[in-house]
Amino acid sequence: MTTIQDNYLTLADGQKMPQQGFGVYKLTDSATFTQTIQDAYEDGYRLFDTAQMYGNEADLGKALKSLSVDRDDYFITTKVAESNQGYQKAIDSVKESLQKLQLDYVNLLLVHWPINGPFFETWRAFEEMKKEGLTKSIGVSNYGMVHLQYLATQASEMPVVDQLECHPWLSEKPMIKFNNDHHIVTQAWAPLGRGRIFEEPILQEIANKHVKSAAQIILRWHLQNGISFIPKSAHAQRIKENAAIYDFALTPEEMAQIDSINKNLRISQEPELVYEFNQQYPH
Repeated sequence: MTTIQDNYLTLADGQKMPQQGFGVYKLTDSATFTQTIQDAYEDGYRLFDTAQMYGNEADLGKALKSLSVDRDDYFITTKVAESNQGYQKAIDSVKESLQKLQLDYVNLLLVHWPINGPFFETWRAFEEMKKEGLTKSIGVSNYGMVHLQYLATQASEMPVVDQLECHPWLSEKPMIKFNNDHHIVTQAWAPLGRGRIFEEPILQEIANKHVKSAAQIILRWHLQNGISFIPKSAHAQRIKENAAIYDFALTPEEMAQIDSINKNLRISQEPELVYEFNQQYPH
């Protein structure tokens, strides 16, 4: 039986990435941070996803050190904030991120949001940082089709990952197909819809049938959709539960039922408006 620990996707550049990872957004309490990462590692998580914007790269660096395992045993993602976009700013900010993380390189470096000002210079910096070995893979976050098509007009190499808000209320089927067609792995952030969708009757019904939680049903849906996903939690029990999705399968009918919940409803920002404003906006 496949488990979270040995379930990998191969990126277009050849690097293997765990399909299921662990997000650390809003984990800001240093005291519990190390314990949380310890719990997640023991439960089989090997991908840890942070960002400059989260303000916790140093906490993650400390937590990783405390695991006392080989660098090859975990996969680290960080993201460049809007204020650090631009050629030199991006490079300087990533060097600072690596210092905080106490790492020589990250496995995956993402542009956090598309913004129209330094759009191409930022990506040129990413291509350069990959050559320099500061990151093994480069990708983007919150890029829609039009952003990727525009990037393709000047990029020497394309992103291997596109991290998107994706959950049963925002299933992103056309975007997932577009990414697949272009050898880009889609990775879902807020894969559980920040818990707002757990009460959906269809999810409850399927959960009861499998004797699983609504969260486990949603994560299994992502798994069977073939995309990567990074749920987050600070609760040991939920961290363990989110990893325990490899001992059952959803039927094609159940997958279709979950697809039917889609409302194209975003919990977070609209990427096109972030692109226009050059920053995230109040919403």
